[in-house]
Amino acid sequence: IIGARRECSPVCVSVSSSSSSLVMSWSSEIESSQMIEHIVLFKIKDGADSDKIDFIFNGLNGLVRLDQVLQLSAGPVHQLRSASAFTHVLHSRYGSKQDLGAYAVHPDHVSLVKESAPIVEDIMAVDWITDGTIAPPPSSVAKITLLKLKENVPDEVKMEIVEVIKGLNEKVSGIEQFTVGENFSPARAKGFSIGSIAYFRDVGEMDAHKELVNLLKDKKVGDYVDDTIVVDFLQVPSVETPQL
Repeated sequence: IIGARRECSPVCVSVSSSSSSLVMSWSSEIESSQMIEHIVLFKIKDGADSDKIDFIFNGLNGLVRLDQVLQLSAGPVHQLRSASAFTHVLHSRYGSKQDLGAYAVHPDHVSLVKESAPIVEDIMAVDWITDGTIAPPPSSVAKITLLKLKENVPDEVKMEIVEVIKGLNEKVSGIEQFTVGENFSPARAKGFSIGSIAYFRDVGEMDAHKELVNLLKDKKVGDYVDDTIVVDFLQVPSVETPQL
């Protein structure tokens, strides 16, 4: 489910009493040509009411109307390659860390946090800075790859891994859009420190290219990786969202 607020390009549902400090703690500026990628993975409890699930995710997609949001898309996972059992995913984009922080404490977002708490069994989120880009093509399919590195991996090695992943954008012809970066929100990321997202025109186009899945066979990457999560999800047209 996708929405886009602006032509220029794109939650964590975990807010505590200290959420009001997010805006201040994320006060560092980033260049206007850059933006924030925000990925949230959810595991919905087995047996959760389907109407309740639809209400929550329609509500999340409705948050695209907020001024801070450049793009937002949320819905069920199409395919998961991980030992974890996440069932749903949200991808959103913001013009700055301040916008992401303001979004996190927005009353409409906080309301959905409270509504979703009874049906969410597990959750994680990663955020990274990337160059500005346009919104993904409608009805496209995305592959999210998250890497958890082994302990004490030097910063220069992390940078090299990011560069190796960036190179996939040139090697894989079917990618419509691609970003990668180091996570800057470790408290919510379960140890995952590098994230990337690649958009393809359709599932067939994505499945035809195995380079992203085979990334860990590259010794510059695989030797330093402790765990990985690969999530595929589909973009579909926006739906009418309920009023909160």
